[in-house]
Amino acid sequence: MNWTTLVDAPALSAALPDPALRVVDARFVMLNAAPDAGRQAYAESHLPGAVYADLNLDLSDLSKVGEGRHPLPDSAAFAHKLGEWGIGPSHQVVVYDAGDGSMAAARLWWLLRLLGHARVAVLDGGLAAWRAAGGQETAGVSTPAPVPPYPSQFDVGQRVDAPGILARLGADSGWLIDARAAERFRGDVEPIDPVAGHVPGALNRPFTQNLRDARFKQVDELRAELSALLGNRSPADTVLMCGSGVTACHLLLAFEHAGLHGARVYPGSWSEWIGDPSHPVARGD
Repeated sequence: MNWTTLVDAPALSAALPDPALRVVDARFVMLNAAPDAGRQAYAESHLPGAVYADLNLDLSDLSKVGEGRHPLPDSAAFAHKLGEWGIGPSHQVVVYDAGDGSMAAARLWWLLRLLGHARVAVLDGGLAAWRAAGGQETAGVSTPAPVPPYPSQFDVGQRVDAPGILARLGADSGWLIDARAAERFRGDVEPIDPVAGHVPGALNRPFTQNLRDARFKQVDELRAELSALLGNRSPADTVLMCGSGVTACHLLLAFEHAGLHGARVYPGSWSEWIGDPSHPVARGD
């Protein structure tokens, strides 16, 4: 196993008995659901051996103020949680959610990459694809043997903060890509955050455009579309954002799967940006 972006259901099914494999269920429902809806769904049925990761409790630190709706957890806290899940540097990790990876499998994929863990992949199509392929499920709670906290810290070079965004606004445009839906980017509607619109100069690439039938498009197609979006710009010169730093990770996963490496994420994203009334806001296309 050496999966670093995506893995399909048949390949994962064949690898389930491997002791070097760790599977994580990251199902989360953002709107119109109980906060623990994902955990409840996990308790009803999940992949054999999977542990559960909660976006709010495990993949974020909601006690932090002024860093958006899903602030990053501290490195040490996340490293400790990985140890509780039995995940160490030698393991192949596969993360899944209910479907396309946006809630919140790609977020956990990115957090592991921030620690330098390369062998982590998202189940393409998620639980829906697993069920369509006849994959096994269980209601049994998995309690993997704990290991020491993951021996690494987040690489701050893979993320950008609000001052970093602000400093580049006047230089040029097209380097910042927003993964939210087009109507939210334009400011036509805003169902979550108190201010509508986008960061001036940003481009819009809704993360759903990376998908076809809830699975990622083929590599060649993704690469062609994303390369056209980049133009002459290097992926490493690009910053990805969304509403709260979650679906931006899904867009990063698409870039990496397409072989366009090095884009960075603005984890606070729109929900952090609008927390400072001095930050400029644009609307329209």
